[in-house]
Amino acid sequence: MKPRPQETGQAAEARALTYLEDHGLRLRARNFRIRRGEIDLIMQDGEEVVFVEVRARSAGEFGDGVDSITHAKRRRLLAAAGAWLQRQRDEPPARFDVIALQPGHNEVTWLKDAFRADD
Repeated sequence: MKPRPQETGQAAEARALTYLEDHGLRLRARNFRIRRGEIDLIMQDGEEVVFVEVRARSAGEFGDGVDSITHAKRRRLLAAAGAWLQRQRDEPPARFDVIALQPGHNEVTWLKDAFRADD
């Protein structure tokens, strides 16, 4: 039986979280949602807050993960990140990273600072 997309997404997020923690980042929030968007993982990397989009790519899909993030998806990510930052006491420096995973493979592609708010 083929796993449901939600199960695949949850497994990918768990794998990405472990990978990032193994590389020294600390979890701040998971699946932060507002009406207009969602952030998969919010991590702390030193002084910087990292908003992470996790992309699970099947073997037949091309691109590095960033390719699959449309302009509309970026707007939703930016809206969610802005809402999260407004709830903080101060506004720390932030970046947007992408973790691209291929189910069934051990390879993890981590694209730091994959895009900016003004892209």
